[in-house]
Amino acid sequence: MQITNISEAKAQLSALIEKVLAGEELIIGKAGKPVARLVPFERPVAPRQPGALAGQIVIADGFDDRAVGALRPK
Repeated sequence: MQITNISEAKAQLSALIEKVLAGEELIIGKAGKPVARLVPFERPVAPRQPGALAGQIVIADGFDDRAVGALRPK
């Protein structure tokens, strides 16, 4: 796999993204050594569901009292 250096990647970012969208994986390197891999983003399989953590999170009473007072003009 070919390594693209950082300066080339900055100059050709749009073209590199098009390659990734076509299914390629790209390596970005610094001084000839790999430092990052550019791969297609994979979306989560299941959509998020509101309330999935209901009953598992506790918000303390008055957790935002200080913040409300901070927003008031003096």
